Amino acid sequence: MQKTGRLELTWVGKYEEKVIEPRLLLEDTTKSYGDPQSRNMLIHGDNLIALQALQQDFAGKIRCIYIDPPYNTGTAFQQYDDSVEHSIWLSLMRDRISLLYTLLSEDGSIWISLDDNEVHYLKIVCDEIFGRRNFVADVAWEKADSPRMDAKLFSTRYDHTLVFAKNIDAIKIKKISSSKVPEHYNKTSEDGRRYYLKPLRYMGSADSREDRPNLYYPLIAPDGTEIFPVKGDGTDGRWRWSKEKVENNPELIEWVKGRSGWSANYRIFAEGETERPPETLWSFKDAGSNRVAKAEIKALFDNVNAFDTPKPEKLIKYILDICTDEGDYILDSFLGSGTSVAVAHKMNRQYIGVELGEQAYTLCKVRLDKVIDGEQGGVSKELGWQGGGGYHFYELAPSLLVKNDKLPIYQINPEYNFDMICGAICKIEGFKYKLRDVFHGYSSEKRYIHVTMEFVNASYITALSAHLAEGESLLIYGTKVQSDMVLPDNIEVKKIPKDLLEKCVFESEVR
Repeated sequence: MQKTGRLELTWVGKYEEKVIEPRLLLEDTTKSYGDPQSRNMLIHGDNLIALQALQQDFAGKIRCIYIDPPYNTGTAFQQYDDSVEHSIWLSLMRDRISLLYTLLSEDGSIWISLDDNEVHYLKIVCDEIFGRRNFVADVAWEKADSPRMDAKLFSTRYDHTLVFAKNIDAIKIKKISSSKVPEHYNKTSEDGRRYYLKPLRYMGSADSREDRPNLYYPLIAPDGTEIFPVKGDGTDGRWRWSKEKVENNPELIEWVKGRSGWSANYRIFAEGETERPPETLWSFKDAGSNRVAKAEIKALFDNVNAFDTPKPEKLIKYILDICTDEGDYILDSFLGSGTSVAVAHKMNRQYIGVELGEQAYTLCKVRLDKVIDGEQGGVSKELGWQGGGGYHFYELAPSLLVKNDKLPIYQINPEYNFDMICGAICKIEGFKYKLRDVFHGYSSEKRYIHVTMEFVNASYITALSAHLAEGESLLIYGTKVQSDMVLPDNIEVKKIPKDLLEKCVFESEVR
């Protein structure tokens, strides 16, 4: 193990990192739904490969990432294996969060839902990836709206949500707006405003006439009686306000007649809409609960067991209200039943959702289709959602290179046509795939790539070089290349598959 001399979490396999092949994303138009102009994406496939595939087009563009990964609780779920060995789980999460980090925008944030089993370990992993100074909060969400009476030791009432910023100096966390009036505002004025009464006589230290003689004076009660500020023990007290302030604000003064006579009070009105910083303790009353989430799933799919561990729509709305604006991109690479993208859709955010299992078809797609058709569950009524929009459904392309059935070598996947080969090689090399003249892509205004299945020899290169302007350079990929060629300084030749194998790992599936 390499000794770096820094504080870090170590585990078996931590330093066994691989560069995964960035695959093509192939749209299945039979599964895409709604507005074809939409830029929303639903991806079926392994999320590590999908996140690598997204790097070229979305690095630095995602405003909010929410993930609800398997908690590694040691229990088996219908949809996920949630009992992976601890070191393997850490490596799986480290690899994925590293890719998620590069996708975040400079003012973006990631929200990771976990429980006590792994959250403290993952906090340290995220400290290493994001930098400890970019830790924002550990939000406690009250997932249970009642205690578990059958708990063996403690009744667990909350889950953690780790929040990290890409850049703590650039993140934008919005305040919570509330128009709810506290219960102690128990009166209503003639114009419909809520208020409560506070005695005009001062109560507390320095409450005597001698302490503030200028605040001792008579007020005229509704029946014409002169009322002085008298303390509970019968001695002279004082008012809170000056006589001038009382005379200038008659609408705020309210008299109450009790057994001992009249008492002067003043009205304190509730403010309209208030704003406050978000807190790190979220009640199920504000952000929903597991019970609410189960009810939402049952209503959507007529089966409460359609997904074992859903999150309520109110929880996702709470998060998106805090850290995103309309039009921002959000991403969830552990999509599950599709709650996050369903809420993002209703809130007019753009989104990318990734799901490996069959629930990409049976839950996520079905749920989004219902959202587009205007379903009224979850937060729909609160948001005034009436339907609309759309998304594109993608499958991950198979690996570009596969092992030969008989020989210990790699070859081009026979499922690939020439366009797919060009697109895949461009993605692996970091080029944008776009045909221009004899070139198949570019990485800058003066750097191009050309892919061919023909024999690349000196005359072939001479013909290609004629299409280059002064200062431009070219990368050529070919399956058959003449050896010992003298190349111009601005042309580089690589061979398929040898040089591709040096760039990344080609695997049919990564879990």
